[in-house]
Amino acid sequence: MAKEFNVTAVCIPEKHYMADIRQRLKKIKTLIDNGCYFTINKARQYGKTTTLIALEKYLQKDYYVILLDFQTFGYAEFQSENVFAISFAKSFLHFFEKNKLELTDRLNETISNLKDEIKNRNTDFTLKTLFEELSDICGRTDKPVVLMVDETDSAANNQVFLDFLSQTRAAYIRRATQPAFQSVILASVYDIKNLKRKLRPDDEHKYNSPWNIATDFNIDMSLSANGIAGMLHDYENDYHSGMDIESIAGLLYEYTSGYPFLVSRLCKIMDDEFHKNNFSHKNIAWTKKGFYKAINIILSEKNTLFESLYGKLAEYPELNSMLYSLLFTGKSITYNPDKPSIDIAAMFGFITNHNGTVSIANRIFETRLYNLYLSTSEMHEQDIYKASLQDKNQFVTNGYLDMQLVLEKFVVHFNDLYGDKNNNKTFIEVVKHWLKQ
Repeated sequence: MAKEFNVTAVCIPEKHYMADIRQRLKKIKTLIDNGCYFTINKARQYGKTTTLIALEKYLQKDYYVILLDFQTFGYAEFQSENVFAISFAKSFLHFFEKNKLELTDRLNETISNLKDEIKNRNTDFTLKTLFEELSDICGRTDKPVVLMVDETDSAANNQVFLDFLSQTRAAYIRRATQPAFQSVILASVYDIKNLKRKLRPDDEHKYNSPWNIATDFNIDMSLSANGIAGMLHDYENDYHSGMDIESIAGLLYEYTSGYPFLVSRLCKIMDDEFHKNNFSHKNIAWTKKGFYKAINIILSEKNTLFESLYGKLAEYPELNSMLYSLLFTGKSITYNPDKPSIDIAAMFGFITNHNGTVSIANRIFETRLYNLYLSTSEMHEQDIYKASLQDKNQFVTNGYLDMQLVLEKFVVHFNDLYGDKNNNKTFIEVVKHWLKQ
């Protein structure tokens, strides 16, 4: 079965073209070897789950790795501490049952006790009791135990989840005298340190830094240009399209800044959709012309990533206001993570810290946001927008922007826009000089 570029769910190396993430896994293992507890917080469709699944396999020689997904825990599992503790214990023990491990008598005894609690649905079984049982298991295994939990923000507005974090914190603090997990990794969009943002106003009293033991996770999850090129090399070995791999990889990185979903989506457009409808051969699709056509397609399509972006703009008005100001006022915004709008935007992957100032994360996001704001009714009422509708067609020739003409028109309209800004005269003289060359 031929591989394909994947833009849904988990990437599987045997089925999908993927960048090599072994260096990322090696760096994460160093944190685990050092006994760190940490969170992997990245935007939607940024490869968190793919990384966890690859990490589970990467660690199995040295650790027992328990990978849970809180998205599989329904509403009922978080109704009470007792129900959650039993559900968590059942999911935890599934690892030992699935792998059919040869266990010592002492470990078998501990696991049997935990199974009895589950079977009897003991109403006195609390998170405290659960963590005491888990401590016993960790103390009796022949390899350290690593706990990884995906989609933790599925439960982040729930008191039971906060109590779970508090117990995890307590176990970490006592681990010098009481066995505990070697490492705990929580993956989500929302940073545990920003958990307050997931709580309703009447519930904010629940937030009390229940996991301030977390080590900062500074490992880059984006794809590098070299990583993208490696993925394209695999594709080229299968299809021999004749593409200029370094050039296409460079363009993909230039427009996406390595955002995994955007890279894969553009590749999928060129390979799976675009060449079928527009080009007769792959060697035409995998060119600069094909790439720019793919850019046009992704900027006009609906997809889950853009829907998530628009949803966050509606949910957080201060975020929407900051992005609008950044794009249309031309004012530099200092990158201050203590400012809620900047903190939120960075957490969702919409902006980056560029030399101490706020910058839109990638060119595709920037263009998509421009298109969104320019289509609003408020923008339609502005005179400059009405004038642009009359002029816009003259700036595109054979599908390409005529930059010479753009600058010429800029000079013509400069006084209308910035005539009262005396400090801009030097700039306009530079533009005029350039046009004479």
